[in-house]
Amino acid sequence: MKSITAKDLHQKIIHGEQLVLIDVREPFEHQHFNIGGVNIPLSSIFENKEQFNNDDVVIVYCQKGIRSQIAIQRLSDKFGYDQLINLQGGVDAWIKTFQNKKEDE
Repeated sequence: MKSITAKDLHQKIIHGEQLVLIDVREPFEHQHFNIGGVNIPLSSIFENKEQFNNDDVVIVYCQKGIRSQIAIQRLSDKFGYDQLINLQGGVDAWIKTFQNKKEDE
């Protein structure tokens, strides 16, 4: 399974790379904090797969990186997606990476 760090994803976003961000957490989690993209809860990922395709570079994220791994595995197994990338550590890693950066400045 492909993965990306929060720092590397941030650089891709800053440089305007074409990415599709999918947050597989529940809507209340997405509303509380997110890094962008579309909110498609894990429980409805199959019903909403038309929001991205295998030609897209899709970054899948959740709170800790576990639900996103499950989503990627399920989509890969059932539909053959191979451009799905997991955000290592999820939103928690994103927050930790950029909180530490602010503290260092």
